[in-house]
Amino acid sequence: MPEVQVAAEPAVPYLRELLTFLLSAVVVVPASRLLRISPIIGFLGLGVLVGPSVLGIATNASNVDALAQLGVVFLLFTIGLDLSLDRLWRARRYVFGMGLLQVLGCGAVIGGIAYAWGNPADASALLGLSMALSSTAVVMQLLVERGHISSRSGRVSFAILLFQDLAVVPLLFLVGVLGSKGGGAHVLGFVLALGKSVGAVLIIFLLGRLLMRPLFRAVAGLRSPEVFMALTLLAVLGMAVVTQEAGLSMALGAFLAGLLLGESEFRHQIDADIQPFKGLLLGLFFISVGMRIDLSLIVDSWFLVAAAMLGLYMIKSMVITGLALAWRMPLGQALQTGLYLGQSGEFAFVVVGAAVAAGVLQPSASQFMLVVTALSMVMTPFASLGGERLARWMARRSSVSHIGAAPEEFADLEDHVVIAGFGRVGQTVGRMLTSQKTPYVALDLNSESLAGLYRQGMPVFFGDARRPAVLEKVGIDRAGSLVITLDDPAGVREVLQVARSRWPALRIFVRARDMDDARELMRDGHCEAVPEMVESSLQLGAEVLRSRGTPEEAIVPLVDGFRDQMYRTIRPRDEPSS
Repeated sequence: MPEVQVAAEPAVPYLRELLTFLLSAVVVVPASRLLRISPIIGFLGLGVLVGPSVLGIATNASNVDALAQLGVVFLLFTIGLDLSLDRLWRARRYVFGMGLLQVLGCGAVIGGIAYAWGNPADASALLGLSMALSSTAVVMQLLVERGHISSRSGRVSFAILLFQDLAVVPLLFLVGVLGSKGGGAHVLGFVLALGKSVGAVLIIFLLGRLLMRPLFRAVAGLRSPEVFMALTLLAVLGMAVVTQEAGLSMALGAFLAGLLLGESEFRHQIDADIQPFKGLLLGLFFISVGMRIDLSLIVDSWFLVAAAMLGLYMIKSMVITGLALAWRMPLGQALQTGLYLGQSGEFAFVVVGAAVAAGVLQPSASQFMLVVTALSMVMTPFASLGGERLARWMARRSSVSHIGAAPEEFADLEDHVVIAGFGRVGQTVGRMLTSQKTPYVALDLNSESLAGLYRQGMPVFFGDARRPAVLEKVGIDRAGSLVITLDDPAGVREVLQVARSRWPALRIFVRARDMDDARELMRDGHCEAVPEMVESSLQLGAEVLRSRGTPEEAIVPLVDGFRDQMYRTIRPRDEPSS
């Protein structure tokens, strides 16, 4: 009887690497939170551990790279999502001023050192410019975790990082031009490539603007979370593929998709849906980076590696600190910004890898710089923490108190939120705004509590919000909204009267004591009032229902229904309900 052969099931591509990564994510993220370190450091360390230098569990780094590049794609998408063309234009002074000078200045110094060590001129230029790029993933996570994204140093850091992200695409073009053997035609080739890329970007952007929003509106009308998620992934990956087919990078396409959707009404829902994908895939990216770190190189040349890493961090920190001082930032905040951005970043791996593939860089130089870059990223949480403590110490020692903040502190702010009163309610509002990367400035008259919060990097200042001059100083004429959280009813009405009389178009949100107080405030001040009694009673009722086993999917609509009903009773009759 002939032997029956059972066909073997086809192997799932990248399965071993994928399982290794998922297992590591389950271990690394909780362990990082327990140790109070950035998960990025954990992923880098784990990559070294499972890579060929140590355990050799995941030996094929190219397989991991194929998945890890999606992390960069999703990172650029969320950067574009957090940005709008209007917001980019408002921050142009920092983005295209300080950001451009930082990349050129750091690139010139680092490139000059590389050339002095015997590297060719073109390789030195690429090394300098790629090492000038900082880590968006590391720095943004640290800024959000520590609540500094709304501080001036946080805003300046974000602006510089944004220009660096925009600079990746021209750098990749430069790699391609230098990799071609065109000799004296380098400049012409770069100009032609840049012209073609600009044309392709404009066409893709215009087509995306015509098609993307109507498509999302149609799908949102279906009220299907699954279809909405599928469309989001299609927008990210589809735009990335389109730009890749046009000869550009996938990351640029993802950035354009985020930029288009960042101006739409779907931005917050898309951001919430995409965060798990971005976090996991970025973790995979850093694992792939760790896998490529050659521990034998560190052991054999530990002094040279350490000197290069410390030198890189010092050069970048000093250049950025000098630029921040030139932009009239206080010394403490300037040093803090420099120490936040002193590392090299994830896009250095992308540019250096492309340069090796194009034959511009030697693999040995690439491996050395990869190790230096990875170690500088590991160093960032500790260096930035030192910068924060230094800034606090200088703020305490400074003869200029935070009570008298200079006008330059708020010169770059537009469409921000002004919070009048920074007690428990105001601080909660501030934390919520920080979680969504929304800038704010808070005013209060409790100088003792404000001093500690200011030294922590929070944008809080001593000032009486009842005085128009104080509100003008924090840029109320450029603000998007005013939130009044004072616990003094008379003070609330005074601030409301001043703001409404001087800035009638300003959106104002007010903390009210009860239903009657909210009704009067909304009628007299033409504002949105939130009565404490309503929200506390709703939360209390929800907790009672949870304790009795009521499912969450029943509690949420019930609470929302009661909230709508209560707010309809206090809203003026001539104002439509929201």
